[in-house]
Amino acid sequence: MNKYLIFIICLLIVYSIAFIGSIFTSKNTGSDWYQSIKPKLTPPNYVFPIVWNILFLLISISLYLAWTSTKAKQIIIVAFAINFFLNILWSFLYFYLKSPKAAFIEIIFLWLSILSLVLVTWKINKTSSYLLMPYLAWVSFASLLNFLSI
Repeated sequence: MNKYLIFIICLLIVYSIAFIGSIFTSKNTGSDWYQSIKPKLTPPNYVFPIVWNILFLLISISLYLAWTSTKAKQIIIVAFAINFFLNILWSFLYFYLKSPKAAFIEIIFLWLSILSLVLVTWKINKTSSYLLMPYLAWVSFASLLNFLSI
């Protein structure tokens, strides 16, 4: 398959996940509920879409590099699919169900799934792995914010 087409598919997959997560998030970041639990350490709201768009681009490139660097496609599919599911689930739990406690438990699994992605891609393509490290760092920070909001 054409490598440009594969890259476009990777972008579409990752940004589709981003869109689904944003459905649960976007309407609630300005809500009274969120403002009442938001830690003082939280960056301004405009920072989040900037950071997440950069992260989703890095994740897309990582997925592309991993996919095109191995014949063992199933491990890539499973590892990224689990991560994408957990990424959406966190937004659903925290912002839609307004359950920071459940979201905090879930974000631990999300963090572990990112670490797994880093380790899986490390064996396939080190650049792919490096591209996921800002995602791991950001979710580490998000975990702290989630904890403080409880």
